[in-house]
Amino acid sequence: MKYNIVTDPIINHLKSIVGDTYVLFDKEAFEKYGRDETEDLVFYPEVVVKPRTPEEISLILKLCNKENIPVTPRGAGTGLSGGALPVNKGVLLSMERFNAILEIDERNLQATIEPGVITQVFQEAVEEKGLFYPPDPSSKGSCFIGGNLAENSGGPKAVKYGVTKDYVLNLEVVLPTGDIIWTGANVLKNSTGYNLTQLMVGSEGTLGIITKAVFRLIPYPKHDLLMLVPFYSAEEACKAVSAIFRAGVTPSGMEFMEREALIWGGEYIGDESLQIPDDIQAHLLIEVDGNNKEVLFNDCETIYKVLEDFNCGEVLFAEDSVQKEKLWKIRRVVGEAVKSKSIYKEEDTVVPRAELPILLKGVKEIGKQYGFKSVCYGHAGDGNLHINIIKGEMSDDDWNNKLSGGIREIFELCIQLKGTISGEHGIGYVQKEYMEIPFSTTEINLQKDIKRLFDPRIILNPNKVFL
Repeated sequence: MKYNIVTDPIINHLKSIVGDTYVLFDKEAFEKYGRDETEDLVFYPEVVVKPRTPEEISLILKLCNKENIPVTPRGAGTGLSGGALPVNKGVLLSMERFNAILEIDERNLQATIEPGVITQVFQEAVEEKGLFYPPDPSSKGSCFIGGNLAENSGGPKAVKYGVTKDYVLNLEVVLPTGDIIWTGANVLKNSTGYNLTQLMVGSEGTLGIITKAVFRLIPYPKHDLLMLVPFYSAEEACKAVSAIFRAGVTPSGMEFMEREALIWGGEYIGDESLQIPDDIQAHLLIEVDGNNKEVLFNDCETIYKVLEDFNCGEVLFAEDSVQKEKLWKIRRVVGEAVKSKSIYKEEDTVVPRAELPILLKGVKEIGKQYGFKSVCYGHAGDGNLHINIIKGEMSDDDWNNKLSGGIREIFELCIQLKGTISGEHGIGYVQKEYMEIPFSTTEINLQKDIKRLFDPRIILNPNKVFL
């Protein structure tokens, strides 16, 4: 697509909509808003705009439609697939001023919030009222709810409680044409028309800009128990995951970490108190939660019994909240820790959980073939494996020109195992070239047609996912 540039008259028009203070076009702003957490990619916009109301966004989109200017919506910039990068320049539309928790409805166990609210802030606000919003991506302390909606984020709790889409009841959305709509109703059951709410969740900011979200909430669980289980074989750790579920236990968290992931995570936060024997290759971090401690202890006993059939070492049982917090902190910073060690690429694969051992083995074999090392971790209970490909000693030529072949083989293996190429990070800008692996031409064209229906001029977050 060919777009027009942002001229001085357009900048003046944007200022008239949101005010001079909230229209930025200096180098410092471009540096900040031209990147996210996706590798080392940088794309500068022509102007950064910070609206505060849906009506302001509507006017901005109507203007950009008229002038054929691309608009890239952005949350906190914690994304890992380049979804918030202004790759076609134009207007970078920051949602950071949409940061209000509008209502916590304790009678109906619902909350209405704006997309610029930090996920952890929202969780803590409802927890004060004894309520629970479970989706908890690793970046929950900094990521926005709007980004979670755009990517259908999950996190460790997803294994028991589900992902973002499972808690969304209704959305206020500004369409690319400038029209403002609500996608559903504030009810738990709704079979009235097509499900536009679920269509918006996970659409990566390509179909509309969410300005309000209504979430369902659940009562907060009173107790949790946490154990760290070492394995002499990473594949054995993966095999144990499915066995625990088959034994009748559904953990509230089931995280897999290869040896380097745990060590690097500890180093990253400056805590090396965990002594990992040389022959331990992987760990499972397993949490159970609920309101009855006796039931939770029984679940742990069942897990222990299952683990007897696997090649594992001495289990560490977290004794108090401090130790629990430390273990979870190590897990949450693994991605940042790997990034600090080397140039890397992170792939967000997902397969049925029983197929994890095959996926992990295949990743290592593909790595040997292409000459790269990988550090794997992720939400094992969901079959969601994050594969961090480390450049290490690979030549620049192999890294830039041959690695994509290895990534393609990993994705093809995922599809063979009835999985797919992204579980929670999205496709965005960096994974577009692989979309023909999970989808046929007919399936891709159907999704492109949906995009064109919502966004006839393709101005909203163009060059992402498909277009």
